[in-house]
Amino acid sequence: MNHASKKQGRPDHRRKQRYRSCDCQSLHRRGAKVVITGRNPETLAAAEKALGAGVLALKVDVTDAVATEKAFAEAAAKVGKFDIVFANAGIGGATPLGDTSPEQFNRIISTNLTAVFFTVQAALPHLSDGSSVILNGSVHAVLGAPGWSAYAATKAAVRAMTRNMASELAPRGIRVNQVTPGGTKTPIWSPMAPTEDAMSALEARMGGLSPLGRMSEAEEIAKAALYLASNDSANVTGIEITVDGGMTSAPSGAKIFRAA
Repeated sequence: MNHASKKQGRPDHRRKQRYRSCDCQSLHRRGAKVVITGRNPETLAAAEKALGAGVLALKVDVTDAVATEKAFAEAAAKVGKFDIVFANAGIGGATPLGDTSPEQFNRIISTNLTAVFFTVQAALPHLSDGSSVILNGSVHAVLGAPGWSAYAATKAAVRAMTRNMASELAPRGIRVNQVTPGGTKTPIWSPMAPTEDAMSALEARMGGLSPLGRMSEAEEIAKAALYLASNDSANVTGIEITVDGGMTSAPSGAKIFRAA
């Protein structure tokens, strides 16, 4: 699900569904007019209902570049130019060597990488000068987790794209930054931990991988995105904010590496 917004009163977008909703809620509570897109009509309708009045929901598959262009044009015709675009649609999935089809591999690439580029391209004609573009990363870009080559490759590419787009759009004062979550409490974990006890065990295991000893809350990811969307980050571009409890920046501080 992607979302865009315009600031109130002036011309102003599976894996991480919960914190995506938190992103939208944070912007909406602060007076932004929010537009959300998604390809799952049930999820999209639920998000629209949860957000309430003043939200425009458009069904679109962001892997379809033409449909994405049309969606942005339709949204802009209704709410005006955008001040914020958060390209955070994405899917996960293991792609182990020897057991991955081209279709599996390409589905991850097209959703997590290609669609991100064309989302920003589709938004560009409708962006105000000085606006904020936020891309969604992942610690998988640097972890080297076995069996996750395709997903990790997309997130490493988005990391590079953030910096290149920041340079390219700087003449218009458009900032491009990235939010990079680590393990976050979202419904994605439910299939792996269907009971309360199993979920508690999973959270303890995941938390043990970071120096701060816990998974991130969805709201913490949303607050990082909100900072990048706001004027508080008016002179910040081309960077990523990593919210992972130190998993990637200070991994030796994790409990599993500490002496008993």
